[in-house]
Amino acid sequence: VQDIVVLYGDVTERKRRLAGLRKRNPRDRGPDPYREEVEQIKDELDKDVARLEGYVAELSEIGIELKDPAAGVVDFPTLMDGESAFLCWQLGETEVQFWHGTQVGVAGKQPLLPRTGNDHVA
Repeated sequence: VQDIVVLYGDVTERKRRLAGLRKRNPRDRGPDPYREEVEQIKDELDKDVARLEGYVAELSEIGIELKDPAAGVVDFPTLMDGESAFLCWQLGETEVQFWHGTQVGVAGKQPLLPRTGNDHVA
């Protein structure tokens, strides 16, 4: 998941840069002084998009769904009280702490364990 987050951020930035280079010299304005740079960025971008797709496929093969490539949020299918649901985890969390129903998504996540009155943030 960390590889996905890092590569996704890089790919997103390069797509933004590529779009900026293309805006500087639309094709109908004659020779493009950025053509070589644009082609190099596009070739590298295509390779890295394929790498990202491979990482996502690898997760999918083991039953994990990528929900947010920028934040590193993934879901694992499970059963909660006999109903289909997902355990959800985000890069940086030390353990799986939340779950959500299949129809509500991450916005409806709930803690796996109920909080007690002794819980506090230090």
